[in-house]
Amino acid sequence: MTQAPPAYNVVFVLFDNVTQLDFTGPAQFLCRMPGAKVHVAAASLDPVMTDVGFGIMPTVTFEDCPQADLLCVPGGLGVAPALSNARLIEIVSNQASRAQWITSVCTGAFILGRAGLLQGKRATTHWGYASLLPMVGAVHEDARTVFDGNVVTAGGVTSGIDFALTIIAHLHGEDVARSLQLNFEYDPAPPFVGGTPATSPSHIVQMMQSRFYDARSAEMEAALNATA
Repeated sequence: MTQAPPAYNVVFVLFDNVTQLDFTGPAQFLCRMPGAKVHVAAASLDPVMTDVGFGIMPTVTFEDCPQADLLCVPGGLGVAPALSNARLIEIVSNQASRAQWITSVCTGAFILGRAGLLQGKRATTHWGYASLLPMVGAVHEDARTVFDGNVVTAGGVTSGIDFALTIIAHLHGEDVARSLQLNFEYDPAPPFVGGTPATSPSHIVQMMQSRFYDARSAEMEAALNATA
């Protein structure tokens, strides 16, 4: 009898106040990738609270997590405090040392950076924080998904779905990726033109910057300085 090939381990590393779509978007697609087994790793098996107020149940603790073939770190408002979490940074570093792919969504890039994984790499993140990427040794590239060697970074939130489809195509071919895109009816047609600073009205960009991202970017910068 032919033995089944080993599972392709996709490991998401979670922390409190994670942006749920950073995780659930790519997870929904990657879980259907041929041979894939998704693991949701956290410090304990207690629910990890998301930025929308509900919890996600981890499937495995950091200590019991299998070696990732594909490691993914999502972002969220919890990234700034997570940068000082030595245990979290250590698990990311250890997993990355033997992973085939090291990936992030949104501000998860800064956790990769704090683990020393973006030094000299081209990378992307959410537009509100992109100017801070040099603080972790990265060179910002304005794109939804950036490949640099085996490091893949995705931009803000919804970019995680694009990252998942892109890497599925890389591993299994475009037909498999297109099949999953059709399966989930992923055919974005937003009601408004926008979604990036370049395509949004300037007053909307300025409003978001002053109401939210100036303060959040300053918080991230302070956390990066504190953990340098």
